[in-house]
Amino acid sequence: MSHDTYELKAEAREQVGKGSARAVRRNGKVPAVIYGDKQPPLAIALTYKDIYYKIHGGGFLTTIATIDVDGKKIQVLPKDFQLDPVKDFPVHVDFLRIGKDTEVNVDVPVHFINEDKSPGIKRGGVLNIVRHEVEFHCPANAIPEFITIDLTGTNIGDSIHISAVKLPAGVKPVISDRDFTIATIAGSSAMKPETEETVEVAAPEAAPAAEEK
Repeated sequence: MSHDTYELKAEAREQVGKGSARAVRRNGKVPAVIYGDKQPPLAIALTYKDIYYKIHGGGFLTTIATIDVDGKKIQVLPKDFQLDPVKDFPVHVDFLRIGKDTEVNVDVPVHFINEDKSPGIKRGGVLNIVRHEVEFHCPANAIPEFITIDLTGTNIGDSIHISAVKLPAGVKPVISDRDFTIATIAGSSAMKPETEETVEVAAPEAAPAAEEK
């Protein structure tokens, strides 16, 4: 499921460049550009408050928006934004026009469920998250809000790879040449060699004796 869509009102900017952008900010607005879908870039100005709350509300880069530019409605996906390094307020936003067949690359958050059903975590193992987000190639109108990893039955030493994740139709990982790891269940000290930790923790369950190296 994707986030709900929303609408923003904007004005077209006739001038572009640093001077124009500064003038826009002085008027309490945020300069932005809409590009893509085989059309020329369109410079716009957005209301500061609207865009501030959208950026800091989560899901900004995975949610399609409609921008009303002086009465003309354009479907877009936010692609990038810059924040003031000191004050954390938005200073520029890039939007990608969305056509009916537009496909995009987006970073999608990973959610983990059923930690309480993982024997490894119950025995003191630690969920070691390798990727908090995964980059996917997908239709712009079908971006997943997040992907879910079920930890039921996982043990210390287990690795969870992207192939174990059920993905929606049309959603493919950008890294396609290997079955990359999203998370592992490590021993209580994730920094120790995993093999020693696995043997040490597994001992109460009558695991096979560790081989001499």
